[in-house]
Amino acid sequence: MSPDRPPTLDPRAAARWARLVAPQPPWLHEEVGRRMEPRLGWITRAPRTWVHWEPWRGGMETHAALLRRYPAATVHIVESSAQAQAQVQQRLRGRWWQPQAWRTPPHRWTPPPEGGVDLLWSNMGLHAHPEPQALLQHWSRLLSPDGFLMFSCFGPDTLRELRALHEAEGWPPPAQAYTDMHDWGDMLVHSGFAEPVMDMERITLAFPTAERLLEELRGLGRNLHGDRHPTLRGRGWRTQWLRAVTEALANPAEGGQLTLTFEIVYGHAFKGEPRTPRSAESVIPVTDLRRQLSQRKP
Repeated sequence: MSPDRPPTLDPRAAARWARLVAPQPPWLHEEVGRRMEPRLGWITRAPRTWVHWEPWRGGMETHAALLRRYPAATVHIVESSAQAQAQVQQRLRGRWWQPQAWRTPPHRWTPPPEGGVDLLWSNMGLHAHPEPQALLQHWSRLLSPDGFLMFSCFGPDTLRELRALHEAEGWPPPAQAYTDMHDWGDMLVHSGFAEPVMDMERITLAFPTAERLLEELRGLGRNLHGDRHPTLRGRGWRTQWLRAVTEALANPAEGGQLTLTFEIVYGHAFKGEPRTPRSAESVIPVTDLRRQLSQRKP
């Protein structure tokens, strides 16, 4: 496996998940987008052109907030499938009695130009990409000088209660391992970004039943771990899993509801100046060397 790929993520499973299009953006993704959007206030220069990377899964309410923040900017939409793009286009058209039905936003559905984008926004998608380093490098090429990237994704503490349950029962992991924010910072630097700023927060969600918890998880993603169960599970396994989750995740502090932790990693960085390649050998003229030696004090 390539060192640029997350070691536990199955790229074939990730490709299947990328092709699935949910009827609605996940609630948690919209919530993360609401928390991330005010961070754009740190950036004083408003973008003239920006990219929303996979807005359907990232959240259409978040997209509306970005349009309100940058009403005059040109927006490039990048989606992983034609079906997802159709969902975005339908949502943007709205109903005939709504203002967006007759107001034409400056959206572009063509690939964004390399070096011509001032802002690239990606909400809750990077953790499921099979080659995140290559994607970061692609984003760097799209950004203009002094352009900036803002993204969010799951961190390693996500589903920690469920991971502990699976380990105690001797079951395969319930999800792939998620990348730590410090590793994201290193990958940003190696991809041509400067001054990366990383931080994280933990969000705890409470569910009344294990069935509701499972429904939420299926909306957020799939188990992309390479060592997941190799075959489909039957009804008996589902019943066993639901019973174990009900017993292990019940939280008395939440009235007996089942609680689950999600770690959210936030990152933003500017595109760095191009690095001038250095030769393995340096040539210094003899005259310069003599002058430097003569200037040294005895």
